[in-house]
Amino acid sequence: MAMTVADYLLSRLRDWEVRHVFAYPGDGINGIVGAFGAADNQPQFVQARHEEMAAFEAVGYAKFSGGLGVCMATSGPGAVHLLNGLYDAKLDHVPVVAIVGQTARSAMGGSYQQEVDLQSLYKDVASDYLVEVNVAEQLPNALDRAIRTALTRRAPTALIIPSDLQEEEFTPPQHAFKQVPSSGPSFGYPVLEPSQHAVQHAAEILNAGEKVAILIGQGARGAAEEVKMVAELTGAGIAKALLGKDVLPDNLPYVTGSIGLLGTRPSYELMRDCDTLLIVGSNFPYTQFLPKFGQARAVQVDIDGTSIGMRYPTEINIVADAAATLRAIIPLLLPKDSTTWRDDIIDNVARWWETMEKQAMLSAKPVNPMRVVWELSSRLPGDAIVAADSGSSTNWYARCLKVHDRVRGSLSGTLATMGPGVPYAIGAKFAHPDRPAIALVGDGAMQMNGLAELLTVSRYHRQWTDPRLVVCVFHNNDLNQVTWELRAMGGFPKFEESQALPDVSYADIARCMGLEAITVDDPDEIGKAWDRALAADKPTVIDVYCDPEMPPIPPHATYEQGRELLTALAKGDPARWHIIMQGAKAKAQEFLPHREG
Repeated sequence: MAMTVADYLLSRLRDWEVRHVFAYPGDGINGIVGAFGAADNQPQFVQARHEEMAAFEAVGYAKFSGGLGVCMATSGPGAVHLLNGLYDAKLDHVPVVAIVGQTARSAMGGSYQQEVDLQSLYKDVASDYLVEVNVAEQLPNALDRAIRTALTRRAPTALIIPSDLQEEEFTPPQHAFKQVPSSGPSFGYPVLEPSQHAVQHAAEILNAGEKVAILIGQGARGAAEEVKMVAELTGAGIAKALLGKDVLPDNLPYVTGSIGLLGTRPSYELMRDCDTLLIVGSNFPYTQFLPKFGQARAVQVDIDGTSIGMRYPTEINIVADAAATLRAIIPLLLPKDSTTWRDDIIDNVARWWETMEKQAMLSAKPVNPMRVVWELSSRLPGDAIVAADSGSSTNWYARCLKVHDRVRGSLSGTLATMGPGVPYAIGAKFAHPDRPAIALVGDGAMQMNGLAELLTVSRYHRQWTDPRLVVCVFHNNDLNQVTWELRAMGGFPKFEESQALPDVSYADIARCMGLEAITVDDPDEIGKAWDRALAADKPTVIDVYCDPEMPPIPPHATYEQGRELLTALAKGDPARWHIIMQGAKAKAQEFLPHREG
């Protein structure tokens, strides 16, 4: 039989070494689905429960593999459902290619069933490259360019392929007028070197500083060793934007942890007191957590020139590869004579981790959510992959989880959408089937997206050489992050109709799906639950009943935030006395005596 357009599409994906396509079927992609069957499911069609989940799984796959994620959906509603996951990829700079169907070309413009103007719909989310393929000869160049653009610009791209074209015979482009050929799949990230003048200027600024701070993001992942060397020579402390949490381990004594609203007090103090700032691979948006404008001389290094110099008045901006830039700067750095600044940073970090342990061990009704993550830290496998969701549980991931060794972690950093925790972990397992994955998920996100995707876990886990995928649900029957935002930012008490969630046993649902399940309502059982889940021979759901009134206090609570919270309590918040008690207990841990040395 002749090769169809759909056959060629899958063949070309195999040439690009695409091994998985996260998707959901529909008649707008029938031709492609049929081609998967004819190709013995190579690449593998991974069936999500919803197209949005397919997109999230592709994002998770790309984030944790360092390569390309591919998702696919039918025309109309299927294509619409992909959008949230694709925006997650766009805002976090993740290479994903979306392949979507469209109604037959003969019906376009006729208000046909499931006909949506996909080019208009996708023109923002896939602004780097979006094309509708209308003849077979167009496909090789379109697909290759979509992949190369996604990888080069670290962005989502999209191909729209009408349903009737998928089943037509494939004819390659000719050496002819208005025919566009394509070269074979190949790709290598360029190493963009900095200019010598920029390197010298940056070194002069770092050498002149007495209190150097470094802020790293996900763009520093390939420069971890170089960042450490700069920190050692300059006596700097290193704060981490949330997407860069896994770039350096938290057992380095001068790593101050996360920065921002979900950050640590040592990171806040590092930025508050420094006189020099080096930003590497980060577009951290919250300027109020950076040094006051004019306080610090600043250097920024980023491969993306469009994201540089926009958060802080930097003195020198270097658009180049982070590792290459720091390697050029390091020989020009002079070791600091005084260690006072570094010693203070190390003391602050040690004190912070003691405070976190004390706060995690505070009593709660029934379980302190901080303790859930604190107990995981000491048990975290050295090759684990951790996917966090959006919600109050993100605070505990950001502050309480100590990453080390080869641990990888990520979340929806910029879009901060609910629901990617479980599909991220699924994507991670297809990227690294030999490594354990852990999803930290609030019950709101679990009800929104995670429950159905447990079926996907149940379906595919036997393909993974390491079957461990642990979903930890912070079960508090409250849309907790929004509840706290209402209180602290708006001065509103909790509105039960908006915030309360229907109660359900996540452990019982997991068991019905053939997974291991553990229910925890006693704080002393948390460690045992993690031990059991991490030793299991199948995926596990840990259903932890948590206290919703453990406050996610920012590292530096402002007067305005305190005033709004008191206003909310005065208006009759249903949990006002419990909030006051828990908040006072948690804050007190920062001021109690700590261990010396």
